[in-house]
Amino acid sequence: MKKLMLGNEAVARGLYEGGCRLVSSYPGTPSTEITEFAAKYDDIYCEWAPNEKVAAEVACGASIAGARSFCGMKHVGLNVAADPLYTASYTGVNGGFMLAVADDPGMHSSQNEQDSRHHAMASKTLMLEPSDSQECLDYTKLAYELSEKFDTPVILRLTTRVSHSRSLVEIGERSGDELKEYVKDPQKYVMMPAMAKKRHVVVEDRIKALTQWAETCEINKTEYYSTKIGVITAGISYQYAKEALGENASYLKLGCVYPLPVELIKEFASKCDKVYVVEELDDIIETHCKKHGVNVIGKKVFPLCGEFSQSIVKKAILGEENEFCEVTDKEIPGRPPVLCAGCPHRGLYYALKKVNVTVSGDIGCYTLGSLAPLGMMDTCICMGASVSALHGHNKVREDSAKKSVAVIGDSTFIHSGITGLIDIAYNMGNSTVIVLDNSITGMTGHQQNPTTGYTIKGDPTSAVSLEALCKAVGINRVRVVDPYNLKECEDAVREEIAVDEPSVIISRRPCALLKYVKHNPPLKVDADKCRGCKMCMKIGCPAISMKNGKAVIDFTQCVGCNVCTQLCKFDAITGKEAE
Repeated sequence: MKKLMLGNEAVARGLYEGGCRLVSSYPGTPSTEITEFAAKYDDIYCEWAPNEKVAAEVACGASIAGARSFCGMKHVGLNVAADPLYTASYTGVNGGFMLAVADDPGMHSSQNEQDSRHHAMASKTLMLEPSDSQECLDYTKLAYELSEKFDTPVILRLTTRVSHSRSLVEIGERSGDELKEYVKDPQKYVMMPAMAKKRHVVVEDRIKALTQWAETCEINKTEYYSTKIGVITAGISYQYAKEALGENASYLKLGCVYPLPVELIKEFASKCDKVYVVEELDDIIETHCKKHGVNVIGKKVFPLCGEFSQSIVKKAILGEENEFCEVTDKEIPGRPPVLCAGCPHRGLYYALKKVNVTVSGDIGCYTLGSLAPLGMMDTCICMGASVSALHGHNKVREDSAKKSVAVIGDSTFIHSGITGLIDIAYNMGNSTVIVLDNSITGMTGHQQNPTTGYTIKGDPTSAVSLEALCKAVGINRVRVVDPYNLKECEDAVREEIAVDEPSVIISRRPCALLKYVKHNPPLKVDADKCRGCKMCMKIGCPAISMKNGKAVIDFTQCVGCNVCTQLCKFDAITGKEAE
């Protein structure tokens, strides 16, 4: 039976059909849906881990115990999981161990544009790269076979377009889920120097064997049409090239992107007049080709930055440009992303703006607080860095402690913020950290986390108390505020930055988009009272706009949070339901 599937959904189906018994992941766009779809299969144990490092370690432990296991993450998540991955490459597996990493060319939802193939090369781990949903399923199943055959973790590299595109997939049955025998073997699994030195030799021999496999494997395949142009490519770039060039070129499609074949590439190139390497992001395939004496054209004509398209490929190789229909009669205004109507972070950011502090920011929905009209974020580096970076900032500029704060979400705090807070307490810092607790992992689509009290399957579980946690690591001043109350937020910030000790403010209000949150009736502007002062516009709520010099509220968006009513000096905004 065939079914139209999202790439991520197809990976989850591949996990089911491939006999996976355990999935541990941390949500990260564009990889999140893999774990969400996997959780729908009763035969697979699924969990959200606190971060990617923990997820990879859980999956590695399950593999050693004899089960086929999986963890999924986005590209920056692989940085966090790199520590266990690099050592797991040495230990090898028992049951098949697979990781999926979703890169984000074009940075649709990421703070950088890194190429995860570097991690495969550095960790000497087999990496496969599908180009559509069918291959997502097939390569996932293949990954488990190869993992056990070659005693190696396997990385499945996805990109945003593969993860979030749909194509037809042939559905199969589940197999390979038998729990393998666990045998105590410290020489294999205890990576002390004496053992690790021996395992490094095993790793190098494994790469040689995998390279030989890559020469003849079915997922590295050639398609010969016109040999005037040859294209070496992988993943979604194959789809772009095929659509742009059709039968005007021949193709070497690489399903295995590490290790790369040598003789297969040489053979293909020898049959083509001119050979191009079409690959998004870094010149990894191109460099490999040139290293082995194959003359190819790559980043000389293709960009290093951003996402590719059919048009980019066509222009670079054929010198042709597609015709586009342009709208010339009116200019389309820019629409930057904004915090949702009723977002609990908005009130807290407005309070920070009134106090006029430097804000060390973090990764989440709340990063949008950096944009106008709020404009209250000075830095954003990586998960958890808001806390640690603020500590460093305040240690070298001691005068800044009373005019700076960190903001971090509840899930992000659990992910990587706790250790930074311990650093502040242990090293006698004087920083104020604000945890934006919206009771969910909002940025990636409302996943549960250790603070919510529910598992990925919605089962009740223990919930981490942020107040108790902060006090346990050595923070004596911990207070909770309601971000819908502007005065309460402003007073809390002023008081906590003024004291000579570290403090935590927990800004607690559930995300306005959560299904269980009950909203107040939408607000309405009394046009007779409105003076057009635009004070209500300063919070950047998408439900509020100006029309004919007067503020108006879109009742279809307004959730009645009453933040705007606290700004209006003329009592023009009322709680009466919109007509």
